[in-house]
Amino acid sequence: MKTTDHSRRRATLLARAAAPAIALALFAAGGVQAQEAARTFQIPAQPLSEALLQFSKQADVDVIAPGGLTQGKTARPVSGAMTPTEALDRMLEGAGLKAVRSPSGGLMLVEAAGPQSASADPGATPTAVVEELIVTAQKKEESIQDVPIAVSAFSGESLDERKIEGGSELLRAVPNVTFSKANFSMYNFSIRGIGTKAISASTDPAVAVSFNNTPLIRNRLFESEFFDVQRVEVLRGPQGTLYGRNATGGVVNMLPTMPTSVFEGEFRGEIGNFDTRRMGGFVNVPVGDTLAVRVAGAMTQRDGFDYNTVTQKNVNGRDLWSVRAIAEWEPTDSFKANFIWQHFEEDDDRSRTGKQLCTRDPSRETYNGVALPTLLQGRFSQGCKPGSLYSDDAYGAPNASGLSYIIAGGMAVTMGVRPGTFEQQYGFKLGDPFANVRQSRNLREIATNYDPVFRAKNDLYQLNLEWEITDGLTLISQTAYAKDDYYSSQDFFRFVSAPIFNDSNGLVSAFTGQPMGQQHGSPGGVFVDPQLGASRGLLSADLNRSRNEQWSQEFRLQSSFDGPFNFSVGANYLHFESQDDYFVFNNAFSFIAYNLYNRPETDHQPCPPGTTSRDCVYVDPNPIGSLDELGHNYFLSRNIVETKSWALFGEAYWNVSDTVKITAGLRFTRDVKTATPIPSQLLLGGAPDIGTSGGFVNAGYPADPPIKQRWSEPTGRLVVDWKPDLSFTDDTLVYASLSRGYKGGGSNPPRPGLNPRVVQFQPLPATFDPEYVNAIEIGTKNILDGGKLTLNATAFYYDYKDYQVSQIVDRISLNENFDARTWGLEFEAAWRPTPALRIDGSLGYLNTRIGKGAKSIDVMNRTQGNPDWVLLRPWIQVPSNCIAPKKHVDAIMSSPFLDGLGINALAALCGGSKDTGTFNPSVDGFPMNLFFGFTYDPLTEAPNGGRGFAQDLEGNELPNAPELTFNLGAQYTFFLDDWNLTLRGDYYRQSESFARVYNTEYDRLKAWDNVNLALTLRKPDADLMFQVYVKNAFDKTPITDAFTNSDDAGLTTNVFTLDPRIIGVNVTKGF
Repeated sequence: MKTTDHSRRRATLLARAAAPAIALALFAAGGVQAQEAARTFQIPAQPLSEALLQFSKQADVDVIAPGGLTQGKTARPVSGAMTPTEALDRMLEGAGLKAVRSPSGGLMLVEAAGPQSASADPGATPTAVVEELIVTAQKKEESIQDVPIAVSAFSGESLDERKIEGGSELLRAVPNVTFSKANFSMYNFSIRGIGTKAISASTDPAVAVSFNNTPLIRNRLFESEFFDVQRVEVLRGPQGTLYGRNATGGVVNMLPTMPTSVFEGEFRGEIGNFDTRRMGGFVNVPVGDTLAVRVAGAMTQRDGFDYNTVTQKNVNGRDLWSVRAIAEWEPTDSFKANFIWQHFEEDDDRSRTGKQLCTRDPSRETYNGVALPTLLQGRFSQGCKPGSLYSDDAYGAPNASGLSYIIAGGMAVTMGVRPGTFEQQYGFKLGDPFANVRQSRNLREIATNYDPVFRAKNDLYQLNLEWEITDGLTLISQTAYAKDDYYSSQDFFRFVSAPIFNDSNGLVSAFTGQPMGQQHGSPGGVFVDPQLGASRGLLSADLNRSRNEQWSQEFRLQSSFDGPFNFSVGANYLHFESQDDYFVFNNAFSFIAYNLYNRPETDHQPCPPGTTSRDCVYVDPNPIGSLDELGHNYFLSRNIVETKSWALFGEAYWNVSDTVKITAGLRFTRDVKTATPIPSQLLLGGAPDIGTSGGFVNAGYPADPPIKQRWSEPTGRLVVDWKPDLSFTDDTLVYASLSRGYKGGGSNPPRPGLNPRVVQFQPLPATFDPEYVNAIEIGTKNILDGGKLTLNATAFYYDYKDYQVSQIVDRISLNENFDARTWGLEFEAAWRPTPALRIDGSLGYLNTRIGKGAKSIDVMNRTQGNPDWVLLRPWIQVPSNCIAPKKHVDAIMSSPFLDGLGINALAALCGGSKDTGTFNPSVDGFPMNLFFGFTYDPLTEAPNGGRGFAQDLEGNELPNAPELTFNLGAQYTFFLDDWNLTLRGDYYRQSESFARVYNTEYDRLKAWDNVNLALTLRKPDADLMFQVYVKNAFDKTPITDAFTNSDDAGLTTNVFTLDPRIIGVNVTKGF
């Protein structure tokens, strides 16, 4: 891979930054041991499990304590200044336990074979128990087995063992979780069938993604990689009380490793296939007795996974880096503060979408047995028709002969006549420019004129204050600011067209005989587009750009009293601003603007912004990198949204007895969303009284009045948990909960800026409703066989109201709402029968059904098989296909006026510009009804304004909700004197699901599986590790999701898949 200048600079800077860490690591390898700093401890005598939680908090170290080891044991009191080792030694006196250091840097309790010691011998052989993590699922530190929530948690070491290196890979270890990249800049992380299938700018995620307990509306969960992670928690089910809005599906919470009082560090280097180069590490530096700083970073550079046969380059590569700095100050035992800055940056050729599939919808060569002219044959094709994404036919290209702009260029754009003849020369060649395209079945091979360009940058600042006001009462403040910028451009059509432009050289005016000017023509069959450059064929590219900022503030008051009652109350404020721009550039658009609207006589006429004297379209003369963003020769959807949210929340915890606890939580949320509707303006001019384009302005993007929406909603939960003393378990928790979740609604983007005086069109809903879920959950968590086995099970039922789903309609993401019912089962287990062997896995069963009365128009099947209606292509300003009565189509096709008026007459059945024709006598336009003998108003006489028949969705499955998800992992460690050799394998499988709510064969996503292997060699006493791993071992390319594009793109389908087989070798050295 050719390394760009910025890549070399970044690699050099990181290498220089890492050099001190390498030197220190080598020095530490010579035998220098890090010294523990003394801390002040105040831990009373109490049950050992509770004392360990306090110790973990006061010592800033993770303690893994299997419930089977701590049950029935009491900790000795600890008071005063001492090292954490000394404090733990005193706590464990007489308990028959000792602590050993885990490879992740934490402490794990094991049975003491001799005198008790917390010396944390790094080379000690672990006992045969399953690690029990401390989590903050309820925003307080608790053992994961004591939390009455379905939660999966992974330490940094566990993530590395499984080779889960980013948020997109968490599905491999959590039941009933799916993940896939989605269209535009979105992704869909789904828990129990609830994800983000609504993709408009005002849509909130249904699964809250949090960094250190702060939810981030926009984040880089898909692109960024985990580094220096203390823990990742995945909470399943509505978490509306403590985590608030946007947690109807659940929560993903990433917690970074915080500074400690020990000077330490780590450096990792890695190489692999695709010319992979990765580096990462951290340095932790105590500054005096009260301040510590931790700096961590990671970098990945990798050649592309895909091959572009046109440019003959590997694309979809990675060049990204992250850095995090944390400063923690603890001047007293009662006050602690930390400040976090995290930066992510990517600049490479990552592909935003995968291959573009299409089962070609052929042209209609005859109608009722009569041969059709070439221009009419494509009017009955929607470009792509529904069909399995796994068939050979799916690797075609859309029938472009029916695209409205191809028809306009082939019959309305007249370039002149050849001297001595009266035969008009049109702008485009007739026919389908994609007719001979046949794609490779290799999902990692594309054929595009442009290679992708991808840039992303994200900064997060967080200030956390914690003040113990009195014994057992703590005030917590969490302030956060995040800024995210995103830029992605790639080929819009994922295939190459044949030449489409006719040669404009030597043409003259049919009326004056004067030569036709060549400015903005196509001399030699080549047209020069101001954004895309020169080409003989159809060119199209898109640009997805977003900028957003988020401010949030939360205050919590938490108690930890010795009595039966405790609480957590708080207030939260969030302010989020975003601007999302989506451009589509197409040389056919510019050609039509120049030569249909801006060329009234023999040459192109200027059309500056503000022109109203004639129907013309302003063309932006600038390249993509420096647009003036006023042009109507490209499609621009601009979405500006502001969200403000306030919330008051609280939870009360009542220990009714030693074994029964009741949790009651309530949250009140006030959301205000303000959207600024900015209609798109593709090929719209500004002369409504004399033109056919149908717009209000010829340049710029004026905004409509803002749409402000307000919701005030209560959410909460009620939980009863019981810890019975059972003879066959060491520790058991049984719980039942009722909860309610809420996610705000939003506004649909506006349709094109059409003037209803000129263009007939059916308005669409301006807004969509919030989501609500009422959930019932029962579960049990168990520790058995002396801590060797953990077995957790959950059953749940959801009553979902107004689940949000998007599809592209009229060039916008139209959001619809459906009720649904879901229920399922989840099982998680971990078994460590010997110190060397560990087996873990999970199984999820999910049943989802869309509720009664749900209906939606399937853009892939608008007629729903009704033989009395026909699908038609509209005129260029109308963005969507329509259906029309077959009897009216028959009348047009059998009319003697077919040759002269047929194209416009068929378009008029869809509505459109009155000046190109209408069958509605009440509309002041060209009277098609006088020529064809019938009247017709598509807005009132056709189903849903001509959009089509709605399909009944009742009983269908929710999208991206496979019935079964399953993972199984096993590892075996060979203890070889000073070395440990661990072999681990992980298998994941999900059953088939559907990409859309219609559940047709076109929507079906086949079941897929994934295998990952890792071989790790550790020398604990030297803090040294070597690892070889293989991800996606069998190099599979499943289709993980699919997205249906718009009608005027031919209804192509963007598909998404996994990364290919990745092989890596890394070395890690700690000090």
